[in-house]
Formats: sequence, C-alpha cells, structure tokens
Amino acid sequence: MMWACLLAAFAFLGPQTAHAERVRDLGTYQGVRSNQLTGYGVVVGLAGTGDDNLEYLTQAMKGVSGRMGLQLPAGVAPGLKNAAAVMVTADLPAFAKPGQRLDITVSTIGKAKSLRGGTLIMTPLQGADGQIYAMAQGNLAVGGLGVSAKDGSMLTVNVPTVGRIADGASVERAVATGFENGDMIRYNLFNADFLTATRVRDAVNRFMPGTAAIEDGVTIAMKLPQDVNTRASVMAAIEMIEVTPAETAAKVIVNSRTGTVVINSAVRLSPAAISQGKLTVRVDENPTVSQPEPFSKGRTTTQQNSDITTTDEGGKVLLMKPGASLAKIVDALNLLGVGASDLVAILEALKQAGALKAEMVVI
Repeated sequence: MMWACLLAAFAFLGPQTAHAERVRDLGTYQGVRSNQLTGYGVVVGLAGTGDDNLEYLTQAMKGVSGRMGLQLPAGVAPGLKNAAAVMVTADLPAFAKPGQRLDITVSTIGKAKSLRGGTLIMTPLQGADGQIYAMAQGNLAVGGLGVSAKDGSMLTVNVPTVGRIADGASVERAVATGFENGDMIRYNLFNADFLTATRVRDAVNRFMPGTAAIEDGVTIAMKLPQDVNTRASVMAAIEMIEVTPAETAAKVIVNSRTGTVVINSAVRLSPAAISQGKLTVRVDENPTVSQPEPFSKGRTTTQQNSDITTTDEGGKVLLMKPGASLAKIVDALNLLGVGASDLVAILEALKQAGALKAEMVVI
C-alpha cells in the first residue's frame, strides 16, 4: 500500500529545473543491458564473387556438408567461388526470450568481392562465455555493389562485402539479469561523477526516503520491493525523476588530423593578453635582358632585379578578463581572425602560461 501511495504521488511531481535531465538519460540499471553475439559461418549462392579455395572456407564447407550427410572426398579442395567465409554479429537485448528475432550483420573475412545475392547457412551465435544464445540464417540484403572487368578495372559503390538480415536470428537462450532476484538494484551512471551521483541519490530519497545509497562515483544502490510488478513500477517511476547533473569538467578537444577544435562551456581563463599576427615576406624576381649594340663585341646578358616586400598583418592585443567564459573566448579569437592551426597554438600557449583552466585532449 505504501508503494502504491508513493507511485501515485509521483504523478504530481513536476520538473525540478529548466535544465534537469531524467534519471534514465544519465545511466542505466546494472544487468539491464544488451550483450554482443558473434558467430562464424558460410554464405553460399554468390555469383562467382566468393573466396575460392581458402583453407578456412574449405574446412567450413566440409563441416556444413558433413551435417547434411554429404562427405567431401579427402584431399580434394572444392571450387568455392560461389561461397564466402563470414563473421556474423548481433546484439542480444536485455530480457530477450527464446523465440524472439534479432537483426544480424554479416561481414566477409577473406577475399570475397561481394555478398550480393548470398544466403547465410545456419550459424550459431555465441556470447562472451562461449554459450550459444541464438541461431542465424537467411538471405542477405547488401547495399553495396562491386563490378570488375577483365582488364582489371573495378567499380565499387558503398561496401558490397557487408550485408544485413532483418530478423535473421532466433533467440535460443535468455540471459539472466538479476532483476527478479534480491532486494537491491544497482543504478550505474554513464559518466563517473560524485556530484551527479549525490544528486541522483537525493532525488530518489526525496521520492522514496531511505531507498538509495551511494557505493562509488558511478553506482547508486537502491532497496526495492521484492514483488516483480511493484519493482518494475518503482524502477519506471525512478527513471522519470528529473535531476540536474553536475557541470562537465573543462575540456578542450583538438583533432590533430582535421584541425577541428571543440571547447566546452566549462572552460575559463585567468587574466591573459593574446597577440596574434602574421608576417608575410614576398620576393618578386623581375629579370631584365641587356642587348649589346649592333656590330659590337658585347654579349647579351641578364640582369637580376629583386623586389622584397613585407606585410605585417594583425598585431592586435586582446586582454582576457578573469573568468572569461566560452562566449568571450570565441568572440576574442574571432576578432583576431585566427584559423584552426593558429587557434590550437594560442590554446596551447594559454595552457602553458597557466591561464587556461581546462584539460586539453588531442585525438
């Protein structure tokens, strides 16, 4: 009765702040997650775009034919241009039950040129523990196209060596989540933060006093009722509680390959002066030809004339006041007219000077 009253009271709770986020967007319950499945299989029915006589494909085909009662001659490598060895991957959702269907992705592991028109032979999909959790089979849908000519020229559109089969696998075994056992459910944040964990704990305890306790910077343990129906209702209600997460740590992300720089809103500057300018030196060569007078003993010569000019662009100095925000930093750097490479150099210099209060991450 107490839990029913609390759930009814939750319906009248409104958002706490304009910038609050739901608990379900900050993390997830431990054990309530998907699991990755992987399998090794064979795709047949290809139009001459398979793996030919690769040893691992030959062994796989012998295994498949053996299950069908057909024994291939020993020491004979069959021509397998119409078959390809593949890896099959899938995600097993939380609470998936036997008989449910999964989408699968099929990718070549050899020299097959295309999987277009192929059919995946029944393939077991295993989890990290080596147990079989699903069986896959079906016709592939391939979005890519590859065409080759006898002179060696090729045309490839998208990726023809990867295909998908919608509902191509059936679940054979469920994964235990621990949802229905024990009186404690653990909620894990996506990002470790003690302040966010504290706010989630306090919000849950305001809704249901004495329910939540912090275990570390990621995990909040919650005491929930044993009845599965009530537990599911309480967990759903907790997910809809709105919490204001802690401000993210100050970071500057620099992509060294593309020159992209991303600065988050937590970045602040101590008092600093920034000057940026470019000195351009230009050398123009204007050679002139000197011709001797007619019937003289002189020779034609070339005289070198060089013009050197310098241009000093910029030269502006900007003073950043204490605690300058992201908007002020962007305005100042735009005023200087800096490019991506110059921006990285300025940020690195500010970091070295101790004026940039942020972590710089180069990817």
